[in-house]
Amino acid sequence: MSKLEFVYVTYIETTPEKLWQALTDGDFTERYWFGHRIASDWKVGSVYRFTKQGMPHSDGKILISDPPRQLAYSFDGCSPESRRECTSRVTFDIEPSGGSVKLTVTHDNLDEGGVTYCEISGGWPMVLSGLKSLLESGHVPSIELPPATKRETADA
Repeated sequence: MSKLEFVYVTYIETTPEKLWQALTDGDFTERYWFGHRIASDWKVGSVYRFTKQGMPHSDGKILISDPPRQLAYSFDGCSPESRRECTSRVTFDIEPSGGSVKLTVTHDNLDEGGVTYCEISGGWPMVLSGLKSLLESGHVPSIELPPATKRETADA
């Protein structure tokens, strides 16, 4: 079975430092990541944890931490079905681009035909749209989650 990758590129009117903070500050992630808080000391080899309303959702290890340029961590899936698949990796590449920042999110080592790929290919665009809107305008758009995503974020 071959491995897939999902790549999403967006340009955000912000600074690399503010984008890094938005990716690593639990108070901030909770606002655009559908109530999920992230926590870590952001050192390579350390654990990060996502929680929602105080309940554990997922965790993994920090693989790369080069503020404010690159962040990567392992990812074990959002749902019980996807957690049975191999551990994947999420990498955030942050590059200045004029008065904006180019953010490239690469989610790789995904099983072909796997649940994780299906979950994240719909989830990442929603999360990153919320991130972009929050950084640029101060508010998150109201995004209606599809029924399958509602279940996944409830599990999350």
